[in-house]
Amino acid sequence: MKTDLTTYLVGGAVRDQLLGVPWHEHDWVVVGATPEQMVAAGFRPVGQDFPVFLHPQTSEEYALARTERKSGRGYGGFTFHATPDITLEQDLQRRDLTINAMAMDSTGQLVDPYGGQQDLQARLLRHVSPAFAEDPLRVLRVARFAARYTPLGFRVADETLQLMRELAESGELQALTAERTWKEISRALMETRPDVFIRVLRECGALAVLLPEVDCLFGVPQPEAHHPEVDTGEHVLLVLRQAAEMALPLPARWACLLHDLGKGRTPERFWPKHHGHENSGLAAVKAINQRCKAPRDCQELALLTCEFHTHCHRALELKPGTLLKLFKAFDIYRRPERFEQFLGACEADARGRTGLAQREYPQPDYLRGAAEAARSANVQTLLEQGLKGAELGAALEQERLRLLAEYCRAAR
Repeated sequence: MKTDLTTYLVGGAVRDQLLGVPWHEHDWVVVGATPEQMVAAGFRPVGQDFPVFLHPQTSEEYALARTERKSGRGYGGFTFHATPDITLEQDLQRRDLTINAMAMDSTGQLVDPYGGQQDLQARLLRHVSPAFAEDPLRVLRVARFAARYTPLGFRVADETLQLMRELAESGELQALTAERTWKEISRALMETRPDVFIRVLRECGALAVLLPEVDCLFGVPQPEAHHPEVDTGEHVLLVLRQAAEMALPLPARWACLLHDLGKGRTPERFWPKHHGHENSGLAAVKAINQRCKAPRDCQELALLTCEFHTHCHRALELKPGTLLKLFKAFDIYRRPERFEQFLGACEADARGRTGLAQREYPQPDYLRGAAEAARSANVQTLLEQGLKGAELGAALEQERLRLLAEYCRAAR
């Protein structure tokens, strides 16, 4: 830096450096400075709620050391105080977990006033102070960190899980905006163990508040012949784990989470069977999509996967006409990537069952071949015959049906 400002590397970069895992972002705290000094040194102010500045060369974020005080409900209900007399220890104390409350000076010397290094070694996700309970977003953040670091042996400390329960019961979670909630959910779903995120939320009671349609799946039985794990909620967790192992993109993982919501609506007298759960789950999927304000691609794929995942499982039995309707629903001619994500979600669903992770599942390749057959219909030939408008559409559909019939006969 060009100045003599006292700066510290903080947060995730310090944590992951000590863990020996890759990190991508550098966050910095500046102690003993004023906003005017930062601007004079060439930094660009960007923070609206509290003083954050971008470095003139690297564009990395530098925040003035600050404290915070609860002044309202939800994630945004805080008053921040940033003056030159705020110490590094005071700034670190407002952070969520001890492993995120460490700093490193310019010489590489560690500053660890709250036992973060000890908790790293003990593989504990533990809150820094009772102020943890003032911010409901931290419930989601801790569950997300659990999803990331469970493969390294981390667990949520009992006392932290208790504070998370108190937050879930307090009504504070309802004060979170859909945007903030979705940001945490979407990031968590892309972690190594997204199933752990859902499990931790359930353990502290937050899942029933944030995603009650998912929470109610636990305890709902399925036929053991197809689902050795029996419990529908446990099945969904297994599917999420498969989705992560298959490196599926976010829309497919969101679809995996919501694909069986209809089973939560089956009357108990019909258990463990769930006839028609594909259609009965659509209203619940729509409700979650809207409440979380999920992006359009996630919303669409979740609805389509809920409605048609059993079509994929029965792919080899489907008639050409049914295949054609399936392809129309997905618009495979203009949106091939969406259909590919659907196939990934269905494969995760098939493998996300106790003892069946390595099962043979030829259906995606069969459907890829069928889709290729339907796409091979030659529109130009029909145009050269003088067909247009509705006649062209009908002729194109008949040609696709013919090609699909040929494919089905040859492939079965």
